Amino acid sequence: MPEMQKIRNTKDLFCLKGRVALVTGGTGNGYGAQAVQALAEAGAKVYMTSRDPFQVRKAEEKLRDGGLEVHGLVLDLEHEQSISTTIDTIISDSGCIDILVNNACSNHLESFETVSLKDWNQVLAVNITGTMLISRATAPHMLQNDGGVMINLSSIYGMVSPDQRIYGSTGTNSPLVYGMTKAALIQMTRYLATFWAPSIRVNCLTPGGLFNHQDEQFISQYVAKTPLGRMAGADDLKGAVLFLASDASAWVTGQNLVVDGGWTAW
Repeated sequence: MPEMQKIRNTKDLFCLKGRVALVTGGTGNGYGAQAVQALAEAGAKVYMTSRDPFQVRKAEEKLRDGGLEVHGLVLDLEHEQSISTTIDTIISDSGCIDILVNNACSNHLESFETVSLKDWNQVLAVNITGTMLISRATAPHMLQNDGGVMINLSSIYGMVSPDQRIYGSTGTNSPLVYGMTKAALIQMTRYLATFWAPSIRVNCLTPGGLFNHQDEQFISQYVAKTPLGRMAGADDLKGAVLFLASDASAWVTGQNLVVDGGWTAW
């Protein structure tokens, strides 16, 4: 029988001091940025990526000015060489990767009835294939150390179909390919959790809509479908990220943690 873990102080369970994390798509004001902040505030050395060099530098400067140990890297998940270079850079600089947060995502707003095959395939390439490739490239480094943690960012639209009525005449919608790729990440999570067990824990985090000054009509109709009566705010994913990345969830793997204000409860 495996040795039972020693009892630890609750505060220590959430501490990430000395650990190295990689968050893809960590710039901007979305959920990736919340993941970067949560991990860095808990003591981790965090690498965040974007395809845009300007956005990487801008986000890095802002977070480092706030006293957080964050480093920006340029990464294009559509190119395997870019993934390899990013991983090699982190290993050369820090010696390991303990935490991988797969947040980077591509999308388009066209209906599946009119979207070009090029755009369709580009979303698949980033959201599914890119996530697989960077997970596969990171795993050997986790396996040769003391293991690691992977977190895949899905969406409620990977679980349920979007209610197109809430978008109205806003010019926004949730296309088929987005929900398909997010559903695929939930299954990828289950597969990899069992494939790399017990050394690497793999879990999925599924958030609902994040407030980003959207059209007022959309906001009001979205909020009406959410039991907690609001969209997600600037800190609402940080606790869930920290839980899954830390030893607080040491006996959790292959799971999908839904953080959506109750949207999928109805």
